[in-house]
Amino acid sequence: MAFEGLSTRLQNVFGKLRGKGKLTEDDVNEALREVRLALLEADVNFKVVKDFINRIRERAVGQEVLKSFTPGMVVIDIVNKELTALMGGTQSKLAKSNRPPTVILMAGLQGAGKTTTSGKLARLLQKQNHKPLLVACDIYRPAAIKQLQVVGEQVKVPVFTMGDQVSPVEIAKNGVQYAKDNNLDYVLIDTAGRLHVDEALMEELQNISKEVKPDEVLLVVDAMTGQDAVNVAESFHKQLELTGVVLSKLDGDTRGGAAISVKAVTGCPIKFAALGEKMDALEPFYPDRMASRILGMGDMLTLIEKAQTGIDAEKAKEMEKKLRNAEFTFEDFLDQMEQMKKMGPLDQLLEMLPGMNKVKGMKDLKIDDRQMDRVVAIVKSMTTEEKRRPELLNASRRKRIAAGSGNSIQEVNRLIKQFEDMRKMMKQFSGMMGPKGPKGLKGKLGKGFKFPFG
Repeated sequence: MAFEGLSTRLQNVFGKLRGKGKLTEDDVNEALREVRLALLEADVNFKVVKDFINRIRERAVGQEVLKSFTPGMVVIDIVNKELTALMGGTQSKLAKSNRPPTVILMAGLQGAGKTTTSGKLARLLQKQNHKPLLVACDIYRPAAIKQLQVVGEQVKVPVFTMGDQVSPVEIAKNGVQYAKDNNLDYVLIDTAGRLHVDEALMEELQNISKEVKPDEVLLVVDAMTGQDAVNVAESFHKQLELTGVVLSKLDGDTRGGAAISVKAVTGCPIKFAALGEKMDALEPFYPDRMASRILGMGDMLTLIEKAQTGIDAEKAKEMEKKLRNAEFTFEDFLDQMEQMKKMGPLDQLLEMLPGMNKVKGMKDLKIDDRQMDRVVAIVKSMTTEEKRRPELLNASRRKRIAAGSGNSIQEVNRLIKQFEDMRKMMKQFSGMMGPKGPKGLKGKLGKGFKFPFG
């Protein structure tokens, strides 16, 4: 879980501040000492931490804070704003050429996840109704071209290749021309991983850049390498003039220092972050939302966006009727699970809810996709009639379903019990919501937002 250690430490510090009706300068200094240690342990650059703490101290020891009715909340607000500014302030969008195709040069060290990230970015562009092309310019790593072709097949994006005997500069040039000839509007050039101290390969990268004149030069850095990721970004930026950074494997790093330091050290904005292995697991990087998540305030905007893209509005209306009339079946249950899967891993979705990290047991909660697969196997082992009429599921039918799905009778019984409980709860919840939803809730969640069940 990204920022887990840092988030816990900061929330403990601010929890103490919230409980105080009055703050002294010593209280603020003590809190900032804890914040400083937390950031350093999270592998944030030392100079970045020093400047960050000084800026907060300047604002936090002012009279307006110390005399405020809620001084703790004012300090937290200052930290939130400064943390947002540190990571770039606002979302930095991908450039778009006035004369297609838009050319994106992908660079990075070996093993940073460049090829997979290129595929994820192509998939994201595809979702936005663009027509991307992947260009295979890594002629050095064995099977690198094949890997990109496999990634291209996964996301259904064409891959341009000329084999491993042609120079990467020539491949890049011809790839861009191919995109023009075939009306493709984005070109993602996947280059070989290289050390920033390897002069020959860095010169090759510069030659590719001179030839195709990319609109974006994105450096893919492995968030799990912490401070080293920032040093790599700084070195690449000096030689290549980066336009942005993509953080890969952010979900696997409990520290997250690279995400906080990289903009301040290099001046390059973080444009995307990969939060999982699946090809859909690449998100635009929003500094304000990330700051909110680090401070335990949740990330409702991202959660709402995921719900809006993952949930079928017409099916949601139909589901609401069924819930009101207690007609929710196992067929509907399967459909809901498929829609939830589109939104991403459930444990990541729960992380976006404000305060969920304080809920007992949440910290150690790991929701395994295989558990969901077992549930699906149980439901698919039912007959159509059983799915539509769960009351038919007597002991002998449950025994047959257990054998057919490779699960125990206890697991089948548990699922059926949970299903019945959920059906009752959803009927009650649906009644409470009413046709317009709880008072004021609709306005808070944003116009047009629909709950998964109505």
